[in-house]
Amino acid sequence: MDISVVVPLYNEEESLGELYAWIKRVMTEHNYSYEVIFCNDGSTDKSWQIIEELAASDSNVHGIKFRRNHGKSAALYCGFEKAQGDVVITMDADLQDSPDEIPELYKMIKEDGYDLVSGWKKKRYDSKLAKNLPSKLFNATTRMISGIKLHDFNCGLKAYNCHVVKSIEVYGEMHRYIPYLAKNAGFKKIGEKVVQHQARKYGETKFGLNRFFNGYLDLLSLWFISTFGGKPMHFFGFVGSILFLLGFISAAYVGISKLVHMANGQLDPLVTSSPYFYIALTMMILGTQLFMTGFLGELISRNSSERNNYKIEKVI
Repeated sequence: MDISVVVPLYNEEESLGELYAWIKRVMTEHNYSYEVIFCNDGSTDKSWQIIEELAASDSNVHGIKFRRNHGKSAALYCGFEKAQGDVVITMDADLQDSPDEIPELYKMIKEDGYDLVSGWKKKRYDSKLAKNLPSKLFNATTRMISGIKLHDFNCGLKAYNCHVVKSIEVYGEMHRYIPYLAKNAGFKKIGEKVVQHQARKYGETKFGLNRFFNGYLDLLSLWFISTFGGKPMHFFGFVGSILFLLGFISAAYVGISKLVHMANGQLDPLVTSSPYFYIALTMMILGTQLFMTGFLGELISRNSSERNNYKIEKVI
């Protein structure tokens, strides 16, 4: 099969029929063998009823229905598991992503050899203050941390080599960082294509400030896990050792200072009356706790069932 189109959705009953017809027209014009997988993320409207009708009339249409809303990452994960195409295309169901971009995205994967191609909605029709500005700040931070030169990490329109979607695990709110997940899995050829942005035709945007702030927390979590997840002692042990050493040196300084004053017959306050003593003691305790955290992390990591799960590309 040439293409699997994975469409996560939540309460998009107005746009589903139009989106399906648009995808079908593009696929037919280019003679692609394809499937469309609608992932219904606990919609409360008639979205699933429409998907069932489409599937009954076209064997290329498949559907996945969640009992409740689990989020876009969960919908993509299940869609990726079911996808059978050589190239997997993801797009949102709100008609803001144009299916007319599919042939060029397919070409970039199959002929140009990209592992992943992300859309870039260079000209947007969203609110500049409520969505565009936070999006630019978010993308700039993600570029800096991930080292991937993309302008729009959160664009729903993406194309993947089938090996990419079978090698990554999308969970929580990590759908924003699929290029970063792919890079960590060993897929280095990640590209970008300017795509057309359609103004929202039906419904209301589901973007909110909570997603903006949660995105930063997810990014930091992903960076930390990808950097130190397999070797927690390298972080906790190092920071803990530095804190303990600084605390020990500070405590030694306070103690030696007391002894010098006593040797010279000078009056000096009690060691316990000095704030530096308590600062040094706190640093030593924190250092010990961080070191033990790293040690426990190493024990957990070494007993993990995934510790020898490596991404192998070829064996000859």
